[in-house]
Amino acid sequence: MTKPGMLYGIGVGPGDPELLTLKAVRILNDADVVFAASSTKNDYSTALNIARPHMRKEVRIVQLGFPMTRDKALLRNAWETNANIVAEELRDGNNAVFLTLGDPLTYSTFGYLLNTLKRLAPELRTGVVPGITSYQAAAARVGFILAESKESLVVTSGVCDKNRLKELLDNADNAVILKTYKNFTEIRDTLNELRLDDKTVLVSRLGMENESILMDIKDAPEKPHYFSLALVRKNPHE
Repeated sequence: MTKPGMLYGIGVGPGDPELLTLKAVRILNDADVVFAASSTKNDYSTALNIARPHMRKEVRIVQLGFPMTRDKALLRNAWETNANIVAEELRDGNNAVFLTLGDPLTYSTFGYLLNTLKRLAPELRTGVVPGITSYQAAAARVGFILAESKESLVVTSGVCDKNRLKELLDNADNAVILKTYKNFTEIRDTLNELRLDDKTVLVSRLGMENESILMDIKDAPEKPHYFSLALVRKNPHE
């Protein structure tokens, strides 16, 4: 009887291939198959391109398509279809990795796949290799202290509504707003209302071609790039 393989969710970081951990590179090199997520409208995978310098040329790559929709039925079907594809590979004895931007357990597609796989095939083994998040790398890039001493830090998604965002910013010393491309006008209006616009750094395409760093969010375009985030510090150091 074939011993089932193991699936690792590997975080490849925000864009720079040198930000993968040594453990991630080792497991990636030992994998029989590499899974990469892409939109059902195309087969492009940013995570795959970041990891490619560390991959064996002969490794088998399987792209899993996920629809860009909020339709719960379509999403559930996609997760189950892809989880079954992964499960079949593992049952055949293949060790696999699933590549994801940043960290596998922070606003990641891997979290949905992991939960679905545990529900459909709880006997299969899974593991996670943490990755450097986009906001950690962005903070390092601009020398932005995320939190110190008794300060609090909130990490949220730009997808949340304006009232929720305002509440979070009111109750934290510093903040990270991911996915700022979603509701950027509302986000900027909220920051302006709280007089935080000039205390906000907008970072786009970090570690990629055409990287952009704006030290004042007022200088940002109306529609930032898909890979954009904001760092907010209420009391900047002098």
